[in-house]
Amino acid sequence: MSEKKEWKEEELKEIVPQLEERFRVTIWNRLLMLARWLVFAALTGILLGLVGTAFGKGVELATKLRGSYPWLLFGLPFGGMAIVWMYHWERKQERSSTNMVLDAIHAQREIPLKTAPLIFASTILTHLFGGSAGREGAALQLGGSIGNFLGKCLRIDENDRRVMIMCGMSAAFAALFGTPMAAAVFSMEVVSVGIMYYAALVPCVVSSYTAYGIACYFGLTGERFALGVLPAFDLLNAGKVLILGLCCAAVSILFCVTLHKLEELFASKITNAYLRAVISGCLIIVLTLVLGTTDYLGTGMQVVERAVVEGSAFWGAFLLKILFTAITLSGGFKGGEIVPSFFVGATFGCLLGQILHLSPSLAAACGMAAVFCGVTNSPISSLLISLEMFGFSGAPFFFLAIAVSYMQSGYYGLYRSQKIMYSKVKTRFINRNAKE
Repeated sequence: MSEKKEWKEEELKEIVPQLEERFRVTIWNRLLMLARWLVFAALTGILLGLVGTAFGKGVELATKLRGSYPWLLFGLPFGGMAIVWMYHWERKQERSSTNMVLDAIHAQREIPLKTAPLIFASTILTHLFGGSAGREGAALQLGGSIGNFLGKCLRIDENDRRVMIMCGMSAAFAALFGTPMAAAVFSMEVVSVGIMYYAALVPCVVSSYTAYGIACYFGLTGERFALGVLPAFDLLNAGKVLILGLCCAAVSILFCVTLHKLEELFASKITNAYLRAVISGCLIIVLTLVLGTTDYLGTGMQVVERAVVEGSAFWGAFLLKILFTAITLSGGFKGGEIVPSFFVGATFGCLLGQILHLSPSLAAACGMAAVFCGVTNSPISSLLISLEMFGFSGAPFFFLAIAVSYMQSGYYGLYRSQKIMYSKVKTRFINRNAKE
């Protein structure tokens, strides 16, 4: 017995120092890795903060010029032809190069640096002449291409380069939209539904807040809305929000299907890309003249503000915005679908709030978050973006609307390359692409 005890003591004397050494090495390696990613993420945030600020200021200037000179709308077909010419040497035209960014994270494709200046210039042209599109989709492409380029310059391996792509996406999104928490999570969540790339958490958070700080320094701040006095979150109001979330899921499916099907129709019936741009531009001009309003041109954030702050919206505004955005993007114009989804959700939510006798402002905010969730399949990002834009007082309403919309929106999505890894209704691995 004593010999066995002595043997254990001798063994422990040899093992304990080894374990201590391994522990010290592990801690040191983790600290080195943290320092490395802090530097890389900060560099990404600084660069994308500057680029994103310049891009955001460019879009703002283009929008102001169009407002000051309404005749610029008649240049939309020519702007479309200029964009097609800029992209004519691309081997494969895509309505949304965000798919290229998602493919790169899945290690299926390379993002060329030329994507950044192309999407920068073409999105500003789209907004200058009145195309109905957003800007955050363009930000994801800007961030992804520049993040990938930085990864190459820093000579990091392929796996870490994917993290750099997500860093760039988060930084550009945060700089443009002013929601750093949502921006940090969105790039990790949107790629593969059901799986979060937590390895990118620290880099995305650092790059996001760095870019946001730079954008704020140069006066580019995000939208913030006050909802006023909110009703109690009781059984009756919760039931109304549940109905709202269910209806928003249907609207998000309609939005995705319309965008994809109209794109296919344009591509099959009008094979010449220049002619597609001209016809698309002319249709936008005619629709604008017939309706007698410019509300559906550009991002339309002024309409979102009216719906959320004043609780007022035209009953068919969400349908018209879907149509305007689908025609614009199907014609080859560039931009994004995220802000249009905000417009659609806010105006539809405002309308349904009036029908359900729920605060129209609150319903608009819930509708905006729910439709965004339905088209991107990103519930956590949707919750964070609603909290950053509207405050925490409405959190129970937002969360319920988002959860119902996520579950009921099926496997539709804006991005073809988005992977649905796990079922939305069962704990089952399905690994399929989002429906078009």
